[in-house]
Amino acid sequence: MPTPLTMKWGEALLVLGFTGIGATLLLALLWAPSVSIDAFESPAAQRIFYWHVPAAWAAFIAFGALFVGSAGWLFRRSEWMWRLHVAGAEAGLACGLMVVWSGCVWGQAEWGTPWDWTDVRLNSFGLLTLLATYVVLGRNSQPDGVETRDTFAAFGLYGFVLVPLTYIATRIWTIRHPGPVVGTGDDGSINGEMGLVLLIGAVSFTVFIIGHMIASMRLTALEQRLEAMQSVLDRGV
Repeated sequence: MPTPLTMKWGEALLVLGFTGIGATLLLALLWAPSVSIDAFESPAAQRIFYWHVPAAWAAFIAFGALFVGSAGWLFRRSEWMWRLHVAGAEAGLACGLMVVWSGCVWGQAEWGTPWDWTDVRLNSFGLLTLLATYVVLGRNSQPDGVETRDTFAAFGLYGFVLVPLTYIATRIWTIRHPGPVVGTGDDGSINGEMGLVLLIGAVSFTVFIIGHMIASMRLTALEQRLEAMQSVLDRGV
């Protein structure tokens, strides 16, 4: 059972991360420099990059937690790992939707279309978000049990292959989605104020996603405790 300290940490990290995310968006819109008109069709739309990229980073952290939790449940039957599975799926869905939404806004302004079905990076990340949606909605609509957990844990385990595919896609199959812009060592790298805002966004989203998963694991533990108490009451009746 989570301790009061754990509960406070989860709530504090959520608030801190959410505050940083809001600050990142304000800095991106009001302070960070724009890019050359020659680099983008819609330079103003580039500013959503400071929110879009950190959200994707946080989503990958969440999908990593989903993978670890799924493996821990399937191979160790650990209740703690099952709660991590649930938290990873919910956090991955939250950040995944942020990434898809912000990407569609950027794509519509930059490319004239919110989505390109021929771009591997877009479609692989879209499938990751759909996977998280299926796991979250499916778990909430099915009674909790070993078979149900095994099914969703298997999806979480095998679906993780989309993570390296999504990461590699922009390095091999660059179609519409731009390639890496950080740490490339060439003109694609960013620095100065742009790098600072991106760093603030990455840290904020990381703090947010950790707080989100701590809070989610606590809620799942409470749900399990209530279900156990209800089962005892039902048997008593």
